[in-house]
Amino acid sequence: MPEDHDWEAYKVPPTRTPVSERTTSVPNPVNYFQSAFNYVFDAPIAVVREWIEKLQSKNKFYYYHQQFRRVPDLSECLEGDYLCYYEAEAQWRRDRMVDQQIVEIVRERLAACKQREGPNQFQNCAKEMELLAQVTKAYQDRYGELGYHGNARTCLMKQKHRMMEERKAAQEN
Repeated sequence: MPEDHDWEAYKVPPTRTPVSERTTSVPNPVNYFQSAFNYVFDAPIAVVREWIEKLQSKNKFYYYHQQFRRVPDLSECLEGDYLCYYEAEAQWRRDRMVDQQIVEIVRERLAACKQREGPNQFQNCAKEMELLAQVTKAYQDRYGELGYHGNARTCLMKQKHRMMEERKAAQEN
């Protein structure tokens, strides 16, 4: 396209923005206030922010999710160590939430496979069905029948009773 346009052939539509015509020789005070604001507030803040961003760019910190240290299990806490009890309870709640999310992810994968495969879902999604069965059985073994108000102590007692039943069944056999 040539640089020198033929303005008669390609007429530019008129602009709708009116041209401001200054009718007074008195300067606009808004311009002075904007300049003062820029030099007093905006410029120093911009300088400090650029300096902080320069420091942060040197050592990048990638934050994906919070990682908690593993605390002792409730069975490892000393008697009367309430801080250990609290930490073990918090750790149990986090573990339960992670296990719930694992079950939900496997369930979503199975639903996606069923949606994708359609009528062939029983033969093509057998691995996902088996995995869901294993995950839900493990979740039920650990957290089943605890209810909404279940805690680490009742979960530990449930596991203890299940181990005692398994030992008794093994001795009988």
